[in-house]
Amino acid sequence: MLTIRHFSKAYTENKPVVENLSFTVPAGQITGFIGHNGAGKTTTLRCVAGILNFTEGTILIDGRDIHTEPVKAKQVTAFLPDNPELYDFMTGIKYLKLVADLYRIPMQECSAQIKEIAERYDMTGVLGSQISGYSHGMKQKLALISALMRRPKLLLLDEPFVGLDPTAAFVTKEYLKEICGRGGAVLFSTHVLEVAEKLCDRVAIISHGRLVVEGPTAEVVGQESLESIFMEISSTQKEEQGHA
Repeated sequence: MLTIRHFSKAYTENKPVVENLSFTVPAGQITGFIGHNGAGKTTTLRCVAGILNFTEGTILIDGRDIHTEPVKAKQVTAFLPDNPELYDFMTGIKYLKLVADLYRIPMQECSAQIKEIAERYDMTGVLGSQISGYSHGMKQKLALISALMRRPKLLLLDEPFVGLDPTAAFVTKEYLKEICGRGGAVLFSTHVLEVAEKLCDRVAIISHGRLVVEGPTAEVVGQESLESIFMEISSTQKEEQGHA
């Protein structure tokens, strides 16, 4: 569903944030994108979503090149950033209708989706209220509804569980599984290694802009925990930097 080949991104000359990154996100699977702060996770997700431009490498979404076929690639993709920008002056339902219009989804088609997802997130009673009065968690849930109602083939999430209460986190995990169950795929970044270990079919660990390890979660973890693997990688990276 997602193929990243030899992708690099730099904001300043000779200082790449991501360097020669290559991995795949297979259809039907949840992939956890793991790394320390500043490792390049958010930059990668934003480039995959088509928000940031890049000049080195190739990104294919469902076989569509994000550079040469950006509209077709984005039509099957939904991206939820770590701090979603919403229109506070709107009501929740007006915001969802706006998203439906932007993606040319007939309102009749997605109204049932909105109703079902809002109920599962316990948001039905507040969709008529202005977003400015929402808590952080409510805004996060509204953003999730806006992404999920489009039934994307590829769902990209940047730290999706931050700010969610346990019930909303559980509902989100169930939706990720549902997307994969119908042949889609999920790539999400997280600092919560326990969640990644239990939820993800695959993991990709990035450190200082470079891929360190990628593969099925069970194979990467082996007899250890994902937390111990990550700590070992972090320790090795620090030693290598100290010798450099």
